[in-house]
Amino acid sequence: MPSITTTITLKPISPFTHNNLFSLNPPPFSPHRPILKPISAIIIPPSSSSQQYQQQQLYQPFRPPPSPLPPKFRNLDVAGRIDVLTNSLGLWYEYAPLISSLYQEGFSPPTIEEATGISGVEQNRLVVAAQVRDSLVQSKTDPDVLSFFDTGGAELLYEIRLLSASQRAAAAKYAVENKLDAQGCRDLARAVKDFPRRKGDTAWGKFNYVLPGDCLSFMYYRQSKEYKNPSEERTAALQLALDVVESEDAKNVITRELEGGRAGKDSTGDELVDVVKVPVVRLKIGEVSEATTVVVLPVCRAEEKENNVLEAPWECKSEGDFGVVVAEKGWTRWVVLPGWEPVVGLRNGGVVVAFSDARVLPWRANRWYYEEAILVVADRSRKEVAVDDGFYLVVGDGGELKVERGSMLKERGVEESLGTVALVVRPPKEETDDQIADEDWD
Repeated sequence: MPSITTTITLKPISPFTHNNLFSLNPPPFSPHRPILKPISAIIIPPSSSSQQYQQQQLYQPFRPPPSPLPPKFRNLDVAGRIDVLTNSLGLWYEYAPLISSLYQEGFSPPTIEEATGISGVEQNRLVVAAQVRDSLVQSKTDPDVLSFFDTGGAELLYEIRLLSASQRAAAAKYAVENKLDAQGCRDLARAVKDFPRRKGDTAWGKFNYVLPGDCLSFMYYRQSKEYKNPSEERTAALQLALDVVESEDAKNVITRELEGGRAGKDSTGDELVDVVKVPVVRLKIGEVSEATTVVVLPVCRAEEKENNVLEAPWECKSEGDFGVVVAEKGWTRWVVLPGWEPVVGLRNGGVVVAFSDARVLPWRANRWYYEEAILVVADRSRKEVAVDDGFYLVVGDGGELKVERGSMLKERGVEESLGTVALVVRPPKEETDDQIADEDWD
């Protein structure tokens, strides 16, 4: 349609404008005289561009957003929705949106539980699992995979809720192919989520991030590093890693670890010397309180030098029905550690040396450069420098305590130490970071 442009022209009437500015004889002004505003109108024909714009801006009728409810449930009243939920009329992902609709009607989880018998926890699981399933549908997941979750699938899909859309699709397919239960799906999701944070760990680059099985396998592989080599626990963790791995590169890494751990003798039948690797663990917040068994050990400060290590109590045990801790003599500093295998194995002679700076240990400072306090757990009953790859607590040239590798001590002719290092403990942090890998030791 033609557009109308109006042009308003105001005629100057003020005595202080134009030629009458600062005039000594301004024209008389009457407040009752009307002010005239001439108006001129010009009709401008519409241009082709404005016609196209008007065609694009045609009136669009209001369309309400699609209802999340399945078509067969959309016309139900509140009583009908409650009846469907109470009797589970349909598949779980079909009636799960009814819970959200009742929330919108003003119902609370306890009210719904009272009316339908579905607990608040189960309500949340159904609603979240239905949303996860919708994302799988939008990701064009194989219908055969989706049908696997039609019966009892809410508990499984709920566990992969924290993954991205692409990760959910891969995890769901892996769960179906391997018939994982809820705990298996939980471990799988945790492994996939945790994998990028472990960059820099031993053999991390050999595992494929896009394959859920490799992420799960890497979790078991990393857990195997927490046990002695060889040990049944380590072999069991590696076997789990081998059972779920998908890529060939990762499979080769695990196979080599298994073969290396099982090799106890050489071709002549002589026993091989075990390669000693010192576990380095980060103590988690609340881990001691949640542990079923704990170990109490005396603590010495590194700056107090050799005498305190020698004088620390050798024996500490629990007595009576309440497990009262009794030491052979009094001591001012003690530490309680979870019942990890390296410390539980200590009988008499266990001692902890507190270092204020982790850089005193023989690990590669260019990669693990942490200015943080550490605890070194040593076994004073094993003083002999027997293994080249072992680590030992010794006295430095300046009288300070330090940790050195057995091969370095043997080169200097040192045959006896203050004790063999059994474990290194790092302090708890809010954010968990990478553990020290075996090859990070100098």
